[in-house]
Amino acid sequence: MVKIAIFGGSFDPPHLGHKAIVDKALEILDIDKLIVVPTYLNPFKSSSSAIPIDRFNWATKVFENSRVVVSDFEIKQNRAVYTSQTIQYYNSLYSVKYLIIGADNLKSLNKWYNFKYLNDNITWAIASRDGIKLETAELKSWVRLDVEADISSSFIRKELNFDSVDNKIKDDIKKVYN
Repeated sequence: MVKIAIFGGSFDPPHLGHKAIVDKALEILDIDKLIVVPTYLNPFKSSSSAIPIDRFNWATKVFENSRVVVSDFEIKQNRAVYTSQTIQYYNSLYSVKYLIIGADNLKSLNKWYNFKYLNDNITWAIASRDGIKLETAELKSWVRLDVEADISSSFIRKELNFDSVDNKIKDDIKKVYN
């Protein structure tokens, strides 16, 4: 059976940090394919800045790779979808081995719907982030993805007017959207 990793998120917007995570996962995880799953709506949020189809289209452009598929599974549900539901769906088609998350998610994982199911059935692939300690005591199986990208979607949304963004970050943002 085809072994996959799932990388879900709002991707509001996707950025080079997300791309670095995907590239590192493809490099070190024992997988045949990586599926990027933009959310319709994050279950912990009440809205997104961009509409789902725009975030899907951006992700499709950012994650161009023969081993990467950008999925509209959650968007087609037209509602917030729990990660465990997405994993169950993809387990009916493939063998889901890894769930990729950012280190910033570790502090709230135990609040995720059906956390026990996820923890029992996947290996967490945790993308490191500057200044965030990996608190993994609750996790049964995990691997670290050493990606130290100092950029976030919220930062990009806040700074889209480019007024106070340094030139390197401006160049990175332009690469994503050009």
